[in-house]
Amino acid sequence: MRLTVIGTGYLGATHAACMAELGHDVLGVDVDPEKVAALSAGRVPFHEPGLPELIAKHTASGRLRFTTSFAEAGAFGEVHFVCVGTPQRADSGAADLGHVDAAFAALAAHAAPDALVVGKSTVPVGTAERLARTYATEVAWNPEFLREGFAVEDTLRPDRLVFGVESARAETILRAVYAPVLAAGTPLVTADFPTAELVKTAANAFLATKISFINAMAEVCEAAGGDVRTLAEALGHDDRIGPKFLRAGIGFGGGCLPKDIRAFAHRADELGVPLTFLREVDAINMRRRDRVVELARELCGPDVLGARVTVLGAAFKPGSDDIRDSPALAVAARLRLEGADVTVHDPEAMDNARKAFPLLGYALSLEDALRGADLVLHLTEWPQFRAIDPERAAALVARPRIVDGRGVLDADRWAAAGWRLWALGTPAPVGEGH
Repeated sequence: MRLTVIGTGYLGATHAACMAELGHDVLGVDVDPEKVAALSAGRVPFHEPGLPELIAKHTASGRLRFTTSFAEAGAFGEVHFVCVGTPQRADSGAADLGHVDAAFAALAAHAAPDALVVGKSTVPVGTAERLARTYATEVAWNPEFLREGFAVEDTLRPDRLVFGVESARAETILRAVYAPVLAAGTPLVTADFPTAELVKTAANAFLATKISFINAMAEVCEAAGGDVRTLAEALGHDDRIGPKFLRAGIGFGGGCLPKDIRAFAHRADELGVPLTFLREVDAINMRRRDRVVELARELCGPDVLGARVTVLGAAFKPGSDDIRDSPALAVAARLRLEGADVTVHDPEAMDNARKAFPLLGYALSLEDALRGADLVLHLTEWPQFRAIDPERAAALVARPRIVDGRGVLDADRWAAAGWRLWALGTPAPVGEGH
C-alpha cells in the first residue's frame, strides 16, 4: 500500500521505516527541511538502535522517501499516519494539540476524499471524534506503545495492536497495513475512539504509578530502616504484582510519562473525574530527584560548594540520546546552582546535553569523568556504568563515594573496593570510604 507518515520525529521516523520494512511504499512528511534532507540521505538525527540501518536500507531501495510537501503527500497516500508531537502546555499541563490540528488541516486540503487518516499521536480522549467532525474525513486511532531504545522491535513485533475505528472499512484497511504483524500472532484489540485514545494514557499512568509506588516505599524504607530492594523482590514474586517497574531509584523522565500523566489528569478534571492520585504520582517522582541532591549534601559535607561531582548519565534512560525531563540532568543542574563543580558523562547524549545545559562540565571518556571526583552519582542505567571496575575507579577519584540512583550496582563489591555507596531506599550507606 502507499502510506504517508506525517511528522518524522522519534515516532514518525520509526513508523515510516518499519512500514517500509513491512513492504509498503512510504512517504515521510515534515515541515523541517533539514530533517527531511538528513533522513533522505539515510541519516537519523537521534539515537535509536536499529533504526539507521532500516532508514538507509529503504531510502536506498526507493521504498521510503521524505518530503516537505503536503500536496505531494496527499496525491501519494492511500493511508495517512499522523505522528506529530503533543507537547505539554506550560500554563495548564494539558496536551498542546496544535501540531495535530495543523497536520489534519493540511491533509484535509490535499488528501483524496476516500483516504483514511490514522492518528498515532498521544492525545486527550475526545480528540479523534473532534478531528473527524472538524475536518470531515474518515479517521482511525492507532496508538503507539514504543519504548525508546526498543522502538523498531516494538513496531515490528508489538505486544498488541489497538484500532480505534468507526467503520468496517477503516478496520479492513488497518488490517491490511499490519497484515504481516497480525499474521505473526500479535493480539488485536478493536475499540471505539475514546477507548483507543485512553489505552495509551492509561498504560502510561499505570506504569508511572507502579514506579512511584516503589519509590514511595523507598522513602518509607529510608525512614524505617528497611531495604527497598528486598521489599521489591518479595513483592515481585506475587503474580498479581510482578517484578517489572519495581526498582526504586531516581524516578522516571523522558518525553512521555511525565507529560502524559499530567495531560491525563488535566483531561480527567475537564470530564469531572479528578484523578488526584496522578498528581501524587508526579510529586513522588520529583521528590526522588530532591533526595539525590540531599544525599550529595550529606556525603560532601554541610554543602556542596566547590565539591567535584561526577554525574554518570545525561539521557533519561539507557539506549537513547533523549534528555527531555532527564532526572540526571535535573540533579546535575541543581548541584551546579549550589556551587558544585559538576562533570557529566553519557555514552550517547553528550551533544544534546551540552546544548540544553551549556554551563555544566562534560567529559568525553568515563576515565576523565571520574578523575578527581569527590562524589559520583550513578543516574542513568547504561550497561557501561554497571560494568565499571570499582577498584580501577577508586584509583581515579579523589574520594570513593557514590550514590546509586538506579539501584543496580553491586553494593558489596563496591564496598570491598573501598567505596562508600548509598543506594536509594536503604537506611544508610555501605562501606567506609573516606
